[in-house]
Amino acid sequence: MTVIFIELGMGVDLHGQDATVAAVRACRDAIQENSMPGLRSILPGNDINNMKVRVKLGVPVPAEQVDVELVKKSFPYGQVSVEIVPGGLICSSGVVLPDKGDKNDEVIIVNAAVEVGF
Repeated sequence: MTVIFIELGMGVDLHGQDATVAAVRACRDAIQENSMPGLRSILPGNDINNMKVRVKLGVPVPAEQVDVELVKKSFPYGQVSVEIVPGGLICSSGVVLPDKGDKNDEVIIVNAAVEVGF
């Protein structure tokens, strides 16, 4: 893969202890403030669907707790692959809110590195 740029993001699930929610937010954080108007012109066939998106997530819980297919859906274009590695952070929110889905007071924080290229 020829990498054109790398975007970084962080996502948090304050209540509910859902690593997928935090992972999707990390990906959204990485890409939400970018515009790539010239990218199409350098992709094979000038086709945005030929863009490759390689996502590496630092997750503080077992990888199987992340729904990779939901993470992939957070990207509007391209061929998306996701790798999950140990990382991120678990800390206390200081409160348990059962009405928000809390099982405990843990906050799940996920980091994302998103490589875009072809």
